[in-house]
Amino acid sequence: MRRIAVFGNDSQDEYLSRLEAFFRIVRHEDVSVGIESGFGSYLEENGVETDGMEFVDAFPEDSDLVVSFGGDGTFLRAAAWVGDRRTPIMGINTGHLGYLAGFSLADPGEVLDALRGRYDVSPRITLRVDSGYLPEGFSPFALNDIAIVKGDTTSMVSIDAYADGHYLADYQADGLVVSTPTGSTAYNLSCGGPILQPGIECFVLSPIAPHSLTLRPLVIGADSELVLHVSSRGEMCHVGVDGRTFSVPADGSTLLIRRAPFPVNVVQPAGVDFPEVLRKKLRWGEMPLRNA
Repeated sequence: MRRIAVFGNDSQDEYLSRLEAFFRIVRHEDVSVGIESGFGSYLEENGVETDGMEFVDAFPEDSDLVVSFGGDGTFLRAAAWVGDRRTPIMGINTGHLGYLAGFSLADPGEVLDALRGRYDVSPRITLRVDSGYLPEGFSPFALNDIAIVKGDTTSMVSIDAYADGHYLADYQADGLVVSTPTGSTAYNLSCGGPILQPGIECFVLSPIAPHSLTLRPLVIGADSELVLHVSSRGEMCHVGVDGRTFSVPADGSTLLIRRAPFPVNVVQPAGVDFPEVLRKKLRWGEMPLRNA
């Protein structure tokens, strides 16, 4: 019997009937289901039948597949929940863009095929940040990006960056985004960074509102190690790890960013390719609308 783990957010009100239909399908399949307890409680409170399904807090490590209900933010939280187990994660989009969540409840046939193991897996490299100020229990891994930004001040942040022991640059900016190819269409893109094919093994450094015209996004190899010394006129700077944050003193605090020792396995519908995702999700290559 296959086992699936289910993760989701509590903003599913308009999808409750389709969620009910999803779980009806699951009951007729040869699978056991473990639902993250917070999401399970939300489903129960809203009348979605979950009888026979186990509520869990910790990720059930014997799972064959993870199903994430929500948008890309929920997918990233599901990836943090899974951690280094490498269990394939299938995103069913009930959010906005859903760049990582490639499935839809409007296409139950495609979802059923995936539950039966008919899907493609795209391994994605991840980042790890190390700092003496990581909170206890904080996951240091990022599928999308790690962003260092100024604290509650209008003053810029100064980030002295070293790559593999060699001085790179002093980023005088509102911050710096270190992105994976997966995250290249997220914060990195809004900072003017390039879109990267997911399978390419590299990272992108994109400054946020740099105070120099010569500081532009930079692509480096995935096995490079970055050492960042962070300072500012403010007291603290913030570090975002796929949207989860912690703070470091803005007095020269050191961050080490490098490739994590494991990938995140993203489930995609069978046969879907990267250019198709760009066209569908980002409307890549469409001509601008013109007034008649």
